[in-house]
Amino acid sequence: MSASRLSRRPFLKTLGLAAAGSLLPGRAAFAAGGRPRNIVVIYADDLGYGDVGCYGATRVKTPNIDRLAASGRRFTNAHAASATCTPSRYAMLTGEYAWRKPGTGVLPGDARLIIAPGRTTLPSVLKEAGYRTGVVGKWHLGLGDGNLDWNTDIRPGPLDIGFDYCFLIPATGDRVPCVYVENRRVVGLDPNDPIQVSYK
Repeated sequence: MSASRLSRRPFLKTLGLAAAGSLLPGRAAFAAGGRPRNIVVIYADDLGYGDVGCYGATRVKTPNIDRLAASGRRFTNAHAASATCTPSRYAMLTGEYAWRKPGTGVLPGDARLIIAPGRTTLPSVLKEAGYRTGVVGKWHLGLGDGNLDWNTDIRPGPLDIGFDYCFLIPATGDRVPCVYVENRRVVGLDPNDPIQVSYK
């Protein structure tokens, strides 16, 4: 019996496509018209299994999420790779446990992007499969190269690791700058009032 090894990139690609396929209702991989079905991942801090109605919550009403879940596929045995924001997001997007890579703990507001552009990620795998990808909400995986000027194009960022669109807050509400970023630019940036941030 011979053993064969599968390298990381093909493994992650296969894993991503399998995960994408597992989200599809029934066995149909495509919607009417031959288009791939939509994939929506809701990833939130401090959201537990029993916090939304489709998983049995009764105290807080989540009718829109419940309708979305009723028309698609729900995970019933999935677990976060970490109990905190940055490491958990890192693991979901890369397929790598954050504790295996130094620098993936909870990040300060001026942290550089911790996912190397060009590496295989869940959005890059989906993109290769024909999907358009987007991320909306809290990012907290760093932006730029560690010396970020918030008044110019922000590079590297989500668009450099496989996303086609992003509208996000860079970190958390208690880490400056508290701004929205759409694709590569701060939304509503006033050139007469430039953003200056120093964590030093």
